[in-house]
Amino acid sequence: MTPYQQVISSTTVELPRPALREMVRLMRALYALGHLPAYRERVLPQLPSVARFDPGHDAVMMGYDFHLTEEGPRLIEVNTNAGGGLLAYQAQYGFKGEGSTDLDRLQRGFLVSFGEELARHGRSGLKRVAIIDETPSEQFLYHEMLTYADLLQQQGIDAQVVDPSALQADENGVLLQGQTVDLVYNRHCDFYLDSEAMSGLRAAYLAQKVCLTPNPFVYGLLADKRRMILWSDPAFLAELGLSDRGVDLLLRTVPQSRLLADVDVEQAWQQRKQLAFKPVTRFGSRGVLLGRKISRKRFDELTPDETLVQQLVPPSEVTAENGEVMKADFRLFAYRNRLLGVAARLYQGQVTNMRTPGGGYAPVRIV
Repeated sequence: MTPYQQVISSTTVELPRPALREMVRLMRALYALGHLPAYRERVLPQLPSVARFDPGHDAVMMGYDFHLTEEGPRLIEVNTNAGGGLLAYQAQYGFKGEGSTDLDRLQRGFLVSFGEELARHGRSGLKRVAIIDETPSEQFLYHEMLTYADLLQQQGIDAQVVDPSALQADENGVLLQGQTVDLVYNRHCDFYLDSEAMSGLRAAYLAQKVCLTPNPFVYGLLADKRRMILWSDPAFLAELGLSDRGVDLLLRTVPQSRLLADVDVEQAWQQRKQLAFKPVTRFGSRGVLLGRKISRKRFDELTPDETLVQQLVPPSEVTAENGEVMKADFRLFAYRNRLLGVAARLYQGQVTNMRTPGGGYAPVRIV
């Protein structure tokens, strides 16, 4: 049994083709928005200094998460270091060995994005990659990271999965076991490289001595939850010179989002059942509170400047093969404006999780 067989669902989830097209359009619209000078002029002053530095490249394996409503898909969040690509592949194609055409396609797509990142960083000849996360062997997706390292190794690239403490990093570059690292695939959740453990990597990154992907620049432009405030603000979008069609796409697919500090707190409490409260600095669904479940005491403990108040978008539901009704969300994996794949995740409970029997990553059928 593979390490992830228990979190691969046998239930196929249908995704209407028009909904997929809308999701892809939004992904590409956000990618274009992140490169728009007027958008950067507005966003960059709000970011910490490390995120105002443009390294000239993007982020491998971006993730765009959606709920599907009767009116179409709605964006829930954007991730720069989206995990689960291997699980999505295994859900879609099964646990195949070497020689699979689908596996070859996955390998090519994966390697091409790494090569492009290094080239955009101004270097060529990818020789050594460090895949980093905090205590990686304790992470749920550790075996996925090992598989990615193996794919790179099959191409003659020295790739290792390590904790940042294993790196010797400063403004002169990054070394691993005394050898220069060309590219760091960052799965760590210290998005702005604030911690002491990431300080050496931060120095190397700012000195342009290593290609760091994903990086604080892309995270600040697209994955910091506070950006959804701008994407759902008609006045802000009108200032950017976007087409009417582009503005309509963003306003239609991005739920209205505001900082708790910028809304009437009592009104938010009264309307809480239609709202979700999200910590802006936490990853994924960690710390997300649904308004219908929150107590007044917990509500009053929220930090206004660090809490996103978002219009609640309930996920769609499917009946699994075991007869259980489950919630579903969808994730697009992308590099730049290119779609790499689409995944569905089935679960029960308030937020997406991998603990529901019969749930987890599920195959997707486009209908």
